[in-house]
Amino acid sequence: MNKKKSIGIFDSGIGGLTVLHSIISTLPHENTIYVGDTARVPYGTKSARMVTQYALEIGKFLSDQQVKALVVACNTASAVALPKLKGVFNIPVIDMIGPAARKAAHSSISGNIGIIGTEGTIRSGAYERSLKEINPDLSVVSSKCPLFVPLAEEGWVDNDIAHLTATCYLEPFIDSGIDTLILGCTHYPLFKETIRKVMGDHITLVDSGEEAACELKELLEEMGEKEEGGTIERRYFVTDTPERFLKLGQRFLGEEIDQVSHIDIP
Repeated sequence: MNKKKSIGIFDSGIGGLTVLHSIISTLPHENTIYVGDTARVPYGTKSARMVTQYALEIGKFLSDQQVKALVVACNTASAVALPKLKGVFNIPVIDMIGPAARKAAHSSISGNIGIIGTEGTIRSGAYERSLKEINPDLSVVSSKCPLFVPLAEEGWVDNDIAHLTATCYLEPFIDSGIDTLILGCTHYPLFKETIRKVMGDHITLVDSGEEAACELKELLEEMGEKEEGGTIERRYFVTDTPERFLKLGQRFLGEEIDQVSHIDIP
């Protein structure tokens, strides 16, 4: 039996699999448990109160699995539920906002940073607050890009429709003087090449999942709990039927998903 503790990761659906991909790439020997709240997706259009409730419920499920760290692989949940999660669960909690904001603040030379995300993430102002706490002199421009999510799930991330959509969404940034753009939704890394074509190669793209994975690695090293070998177990749970998750999951994760289990979150 595999005795290693797992890392718990959750998202409103399948987008968090891009974060899991970054975690697997950065920490290949760790056990992982992923929960996609597919029965209640999307989080980005829901109230902060409801998203916080959902996050606490899934956090409880993962905590009961004895995970050694909890990764909130959802920008909206990170933006509104992080204080509650940290206050309730006695395990380290890694979010999407802080790591990406720190990377962007340190990467930007001009001090002009752009943010794209869901309606809920942008409305929360969480990235702006985090950036201003790091450096009050930073200039921040943000915009919501809701159509990126269905396009990503359709697999239309680098075609004419994706390019036209990205051009419309990113137009406010082109003449804004930004040199760094935060991809503030877990679906958005699939659009990196399209975004680069629109914005140009001189713009630094900050992937919140990649930065969260790096901070998770540092945390586990400090805790003395980073695994260096042994057998690996990957478990997947969804709150609705698994068929769509299985169909789309490989596109987001970059590798095959063999089995997904259904759970009821009370």
